[in-house]
Amino acid sequence: RDITCFQSAMAQNTYGSGYRDSITDMAVLNNAMLAINGDYYGNTKEGVVIRNGVIYRANQTNCDVCVLYYDGSMRVMPGSAFTVEDAIRDGAWQAWTFGPALLDTDGESLAAFASTGRIISANPRTAIGYYEPGHYCMVVVDGRGESAGITLPRLSQLFEELGCRAAYNLDGGNSSVMVWNAEVVNDPSGGGRESSDAVIIREVF
Repeated sequence: RDITCFQSAMAQNTYGSGYRDSITDMAVLNNAMLAINGDYYGNTKEGVVIRNGVIYRANQTNCDVCVLYYDGSMRVMPGSAFTVEDAIRDGAWQAWTFGPALLDTDGESLAAFASTGRIISANPRTAIGYYEPGHYCMVVVDGRGESAGITLPRLSQLFEELGCRAAYNLDGGNSSVMVWNAEVVNDPSGGGRESSDAVIIREVF
C-alpha cells in the first residue's frame, strides 16, 4: 500500500564503491523484514543508481535497467532507453543496473538475452518480478553446491509461470542471499559475500 516500504539499503548507509556489508547486516541496520542482495552497484562505474528516490548515478550502459516508480509500477528497459529526464518526470523511486530483462513486454519468457554465455549458464540467482503496483516477487536460487543453480532461460520461464508482467535479474553467484527476520534463509554459494547494496522490505511509520 505504501511504496516507501520497498527500499534499498546501502552498506554502512553510505553511497560509494568502497563500502560493503553482508545482506544480514544491512537488513538489521534498516529493520528490514525481508532483504535480498541488489545489483552490487559499487562493483562498476557504469549504469544507473537510484536509491529511495535519490539519483546517485546515471552513466551510459549497455545493460538492461530496471526502474521502480513512486506509483508502484516497474519497468525494465535497455540502458540506451533510460534518461534522467524521463526518470525525474515519471517519478523513479529505485533503479538497478545489472540484468538482463527476464520477460518481454507481454510478460512472456525470452529465448535470447542481453548477456554473456557465462551469465546465461546455470548459476545461483537473485531476481525480482512485478505483478502490479504494490505486488512483487523476489526469487533467490542456490547453486554451485547441492543445488545446481538455474539458467537464465529457465529463470525466465519461472517468472512467466509465476504470472509476473516484468522480471529482472540482479547480481548472482556468491552474492545471492535472502534474509528473513534477520536470518539467512537460503544456502549461499561460498557462504555468501558482502555487497554494496540490498533490496529490502520494511515497515514505514
